[in-house]
Amino acid sequence: VLDAQAPLSSAHDEMLFIIQHQTSELWMKLALHEIGAAIRSIRADRLEPSFKMLSRVARIFEQLNNAWDVLRTMTPSEYTEFRDALGQSSGFQSWQYRAIEFMAGNRNLAMLGPHKHRPDLTGRLEAILTEPSLYDEALLLLARNGFDIGADARRTDWRETRSENEEVLVAWQTIYRDPQRYWMFYELAEKLVDFEDYFRRWRFNHVTTVERIIGLKRGTGGTSGASYLKKMLEVVLFPELWNVRTRL
Repeated sequence: VLDAQAPLSSAHDEMLFIIQHQTSELWMKLALHEIGAAIRSIRADRLEPSFKMLSRVARIFEQLNNAWDVLRTMTPSEYTEFRDALGQSSGFQSWQYRAIEFMAGNRNLAMLGPHKHRPDLTGRLEAILTEPSLYDEALLLLARNGFDIGADARRTDWRETRSENEEVLVAWQTIYRDPQRYWMFYELAEKLVDFEDYFRRWRFNHVTTVERIIGLKRGTGGTSGASYLKKMLEVVLFPELWNVRTRL
C-alpha cells in the first residue's frame, strides 16, 4: 500500500491528490463488503446484524466526508501544476462507486458506460444488477411480513430503475406511526436513512470541493465537472423513507 503512489509530475500536491483517491477506494471496498453483508442478512430475516453493518457504512461515509477537508487544502494554483499529467484519469472511473450506487438501489444503466473498456469490471457491475438491491431487500422484507408494497412485490427484472411507490410509502407510514409495534422495521428504516444522509453529504462535499479547486471547468474524465456532480445531488436512493416524513 505504501508503495502504490506513483506521481506523474514533480508537483508537491500530486501526492495529496493520489492518496485522497486511493484511501477513498479502500474505504469504498469496506463499504461494499458491509453493504453486501447487510443485504444477505436482511434477505435471511436477520435484522440485528444488518443494523451493525449499516451503521458501519454510515460511519465509513462520515470518514470519507472528513477526507474532503484535507483535499480542500489544495488551491487551484497548486492543482494546475499537475492536472495535465492526469490525462483522462478521473474519480468518475471509480467502479466501486458505481457498485455502491447499484447495490444501494440507484440502477442507472448509463453508469456502466465509463467502464465499457474494462469487460472484467463491467461484468462485476452487471452481476450486481441481477440481484435485488439493499432497498429492494428491505421492501421484500416488508412484503414477507404482511405489508402491501404494490408493484415492488412483482418485480422480476432487478436491472430496472424502480419508481416511487404509493403502497411502499403507506407501508413506511404505518411503521413510523407505531414504532414500538414495528420496532425492527422502524430501526432498519432509520439505518437506511442514516446511510443515505451521509452519502448525500459526501456527494455535496464532492461538488463543493471540485468547485473550490477547478470552478466550472470540465472534469478530467470528460464530464461537465461540478455541473454533472450537482445533477447527482438530485438522486435519492430511498425516496419513500424521505417522503414519509411529510406524511407524519
